[in-house]
Amino acid sequence: MHAIEKRGPVAGAAVGWAAAVTAVAVVGGLATDTSSDWYKNLERPSWQPPGAVFGPVWTVLYVLIAIAATLSFRDVGGPRRRIVLGLFAANLALNLAWTWIFFQGHAPKAAGVEILVLLATIVGLIRLVWPHNRAAAGMLVPYGLWVSFASVLTWTIAANN
Repeated sequence: MHAIEKRGPVAGAAVGWAAAVTAVAVVGGLATDTSSDWYKNLERPSWQPPGAVFGPVWTVLYVLIAIAATLSFRDVGGPRRRIVLGLFAANLALNLAWTWIFFQGHAPKAAGVEILVLLATIVGLIRLVWPHNRAAAGMLVPYGLWVSFASVLTWTIAANN
């Protein structure tokens, strides 16, 4: 397939992944309630970043996820493409689920278990995408590092409450 012929499907994939990560961000934002009595009464570690840090960090990460997914659509072929794209979709669902489990379900331990599954999908994506597009795989590394940090934070909150 010539480069010009590939642009149409890739552009559509870019729009689709941008819409998907935007939907996750918006719906997750609706579930996040740091002003609730439940959240205010949690014993949180002193090393938890201030709330103002989370929005900008997640914005950058969501952009990187959308770009990595688009590049994966473009560069991962054959039967592996379906696996990779399905794992990206599952990852976004898990990403969204954490927020609802933690903030709306008031269940830090369940969120702690869930975030480990989320982290496993990130590691899986990096490994699956790496042979096809190292830049795309590399774009997922900051996401993996942030979710690793969030895992420790979640489990610390779970242990303290």
